[in-house]
Amino acid sequence: MYHYNDFDAAFVAERNRQFRAQVERRIDGSLTEDEFKPLRLMNGLYLQLHAYMLRVAIPYGSLDAAKLRQLAYLAERFDKGYGHFTTRTNIQYNWPTLSDVPDMLDALAEVEMHAIQTSGNTIRNVTSDHFAGAAADEIEDPRPVAELIRQWSTDHPEFQFLPRKFKIAVIASDTDRAVMKSHDVGLRIVERDGERGFEVWIGGGMGRTPMVAKRLRDFLPRADLLPYLEAILATYNRIGRRDNKYKARVKITVHENGLDEIRAQVEDEFPRRRAVFGGEDQALLAEITGAFAPPAFKTSDPAPYFAARDADPVFRAWSDTNVTPHRAPGYGSVTISLKAHGATPGDASADQMRLVADLGETYGHNDIRATHAQNLVLPHVPLADIPAVHAALKTLGLATGNIGLASDIIACPGMDYCALATARSIPVAQGIATRLEELKIEHEVGHLQIKISGCINACGHHHVGHIGILGLDRAGVENYQITLGGDPSETTAIGTRTGPGFAYDEIVPAIERLIFAYLGLRQSEEETFLEAFNRIGMAPFKAALYDAEARAYAAE
Repeated sequence: MYHYNDFDAAFVAERNRQFRAQVERRIDGSLTEDEFKPLRLMNGLYLQLHAYMLRVAIPYGSLDAAKLRQLAYLAERFDKGYGHFTTRTNIQYNWPTLSDVPDMLDALAEVEMHAIQTSGNTIRNVTSDHFAGAAADEIEDPRPVAELIRQWSTDHPEFQFLPRKFKIAVIASDTDRAVMKSHDVGLRIVERDGERGFEVWIGGGMGRTPMVAKRLRDFLPRADLLPYLEAILATYNRIGRRDNKYKARVKITVHENGLDEIRAQVEDEFPRRRAVFGGEDQALLAEITGAFAPPAFKTSDPAPYFAARDADPVFRAWSDTNVTPHRAPGYGSVTISLKAHGATPGDASADQMRLVADLGETYGHNDIRATHAQNLVLPHVPLADIPAVHAALKTLGLATGNIGLASDIIACPGMDYCALATARSIPVAQGIATRLEELKIEHEVGHLQIKISGCINACGHHHVGHIGILGLDRAGVENYQITLGGDPSETTAIGTRTGPGFAYDEIVPAIERLIFAYLGLRQSEEETFLEAFNRIGMAPFKAALYDAEARAYAAE
């Protein structure tokens, strides 16, 4: 893991000092809320529905025990005892008092964390694969590149006031575990003729106008990465729309100008940017890469893991869904579900965070990850130790075996917290998960990704859910639209709307009808919901949702 040098520490300390003074001026009335707004947004502070909300960056999802314990302390000392992990691998605190925020930022700085650029029209937190450094299918760990981009983009003077926010993801395998093609820029590390470089994708995004990114470059040499990113950002900064915030994202810039024109402008800008890079970035990347050396994997007998699977059906079911093969023999990656049935997706209490910190330190080489799916990961755990990890997780309700199943729901905070939301997300997710637990059908259903957003901004990624749910306001009444066939993987697809929406008290039964329709339509137990939908299309699922006889049958 990368650790701050003297410059990093001094930079964050100075930013915190400046913001402390700005908060004091807001409290004493020297600054109005309108004057304070751009200053707080530069430091990750929002004014939500009921209180301020502080969004803390977790770059490319990487944590260690000290960081996670400090996040637990912040939850306990300054919030209501919990934090909310988001789809950008950040953590949000929903109830801080304004006067406490500077102290929260200083506490974050103690463990090399901050909230800079978690909001505003700038380059947001860079995300990556939550199995980076552990995945058997990656060609290298993508996190050093993500860290290089983080350092380059932080407080970059040219890109602090872009037309709209800008999001970057970096992966290093054919399998996309970071929803890369739904980003403004996606980078995939590839190898061509023995040389490592990047596939560059541009113009992905969700929200009001969801789009899948398009390939801008088949191969970009490694040394050209930062100047090429500068060329992209400079082009967007110059021609991106500022007259309409709904048309200001780079996906609209690409759509309105065409990929060929964007490519021509970026390639024209690139040589000028390249000329001022003298190799310092590559020296820095080499230094950063050294900080991400793999842990000293140990050799241990995995027999206890397989014995536990044979002896305990609960452990076996949990390990089937929550343990992923590792690149090192005798190891597994453990995903810790923050989606207990009926719980708020992505929430973790202070005690739960401290437990995960302890487990990461004791069993996982002090490496912990936050995922875009709002869960946590111990990426490097010896198989022999996984039964002990599972036993410890059970003590605080963290041993739910549902990763990739229908109750592993992504959900934004919705109208319970967010000032922009038009409907509730959390109670819908809780209702669906609770109903699935009552029916005891999740494992029979298999891989199914349900994603819920409480407004058109799509923070819950509903556009790429196998089943997507969008909550809207219809004349003061919550109305939930359903989309089917979305795909967040390397075969990214935007879901198709089924038809009219459903009232709040109708949405859980509607999802139940879809699931039972799938069980009756699939060709085999191995055919997933998405595969079945792609094979047979919308019509039978639409009939299950809207056909009067189907609805009457389901009600019996």
